[in-house]
Amino acid sequence: MPHVPGPDQPTLFDTPVAEGTQPEAADLDDVVIDPQLAWPDQALATFDLETTGRDARTCRIVTASVLLVAPDGQILGQWEWLADPGVEIPDGAAAIHGITTEHAREHGAPAGQVVSELVQVIGDLFVRNIPVLAFNAPYDFTVLAAEAQRHGLDLAAPRPVLDPYVMHKQVRVRWHGKRTLVALSEAYGIPLESAHTSAEDALAAVRLAQILAREHAELCVPAAALHDAQIGWAEAQALNLQDYLRGVKNDPTIVIDGTWPVRS
Repeated sequence: MPHVPGPDQPTLFDTPVAEGTQPEAADLDDVVIDPQLAWPDQALATFDLETTGRDARTCRIVTASVLLVAPDGQILGQWEWLADPGVEIPDGAAAIHGITTEHAREHGAPAGQVVSELVQVIGDLFVRNIPVLAFNAPYDFTVLAAEAQRHGLDLAAPRPVLDPYVMHKQVRVRWHGKRTLVALSEAYGIPLESAHTSAEDALAAVRLAQILAREHAELCVPAAALHDAQIGWAEAQALNLQDYLRGVKNDPTIVIDGTWPVRS
């Protein structure tokens, strides 16, 4: 039987996030993933970006966080980046994540350096079959893919990916309320004191996935199997939304892209 975190079991929120931690890539060599075991039984990484805008293909990375988390919630490693995106950060975006153009220019690393290091870390995770969790994965992975292309870098095919946004829509079809990370964190009692900081959002996404796995045993499968299932779930969810919007807006031309976990 797969192990599912119980209500009294320590989670990653019992472990403070270390400040300034920059684990060496060699740390990942200590992580052993059994592809036959359910993902809640094994280590995973969680990934989140804050950017200059909503369009995943054109926006630029401002902050990025990757955390490596053990099954018991212990944070095994943490990577943090602040980038100077090389473009103005719109006031609306700065109001969300708190990083202004001036701050990024003064304190951020060059965008190319940040993207290169991030692509390397994500690639190192996937080559070891370590699942990478991202809430609404197509946004973050499409941003990363576009940035990699922009800087002439090769990005590893994202697999296996876990997406609690897609999971939630699958297991809670009827849901009264928003499905943003902030709204779902509040609904499930997940601490999120600094919403829209990449590290806090990454942590909240893992906690949400833990809760969903505890409540819905069908999610407790090997990461590769869940990855494959989410491809179909995301496509079906997009088609359902497309049909709904075409009906309420009387517009048969509306198209919702259900490609997952990265848009083409």
